[in-house]
Amino acid sequence: MKHPITYILALVAMFAFFSGTAAADFEGRKKCSSCHKSQAKSWKETAHAKAMESLKPGERAEAKEKAGLDPDKDYTKDKDCVGCHVDGWEQKGGYTVERPKKMLAAVGCESCHGPGKNYRRDHRKGGQLFEKSGKTMPRKRLADRGQDFHFEEACAACHLNYEGSGWEGVKEPYVPFTPEIDEKYRFDFDKMVKDDEAMHAHYKLDGAFVGEPKFKYHDEFQADAQEGEEGDEDDDDEDDD
Repeated sequence: MKHPITYILALVAMFAFFSGTAAADFEGRKKCSSCHKSQAKSWKETAHAKAMESLKPGERAEAKEKAGLDPDKDYTKDKDCVGCHVDGWEQKGGYTVERPKKMLAAVGCESCHGPGKNYRRDHRKGGQLFEKSGKTMPRKRLADRGQDFHFEEACAACHLNYEGSGWEGVKEPYVPFTPEIDEKYRFDFDKMVKDDEAMHAHYKLDGAFVGEPKFKYHDEFQADAQEGEEGDEDDDDEDDD
């Protein structure tokens, strides 16, 4: 072989890509909500924000009974359950049962938009450049650093992870809340992503980022989006731990 080093590097890159964890580094929602304050306030009213609360004894008792779960059990340390109720489960920087972090204990920003460490500074820099000089930044730069502009698969990993769902990535442990238990658990991404009570309300973006990749409903959301509250990195009402 003429270029063994090149071959080895290619293998390393391939392993990193398929492992899905090598580049991950979750920071927690405080970093996001410091600027996106209106989105964060809207998100706090959703079931995603209360995902870990639902695992506590006595919470969602009727739903748990229907699914064959013990409503009096504490599931907050059950590794078969926690993964769909936190950010970054079993990934670098993500939530762990052994060292739980408040800013990762919910289905927050990074569950949909990707682990923020590698793209957040560019995201902030892009906003600052646009504010000062009107200069834009290509979204591809953020996507190359890990920001997810589609995230349908991220949703499916929990909402469709049951036998017979039709999702190609189905694997154990399966989620217990399925349409067979209750029709309300039938997941339709295109419908749910437009539900402010399920996700969060969308607010006017300043246009700092341009080009592809762009979320398929970006233009639709922005067409009638309201102006949001301006944020500051040091202005946040939540603690880190």
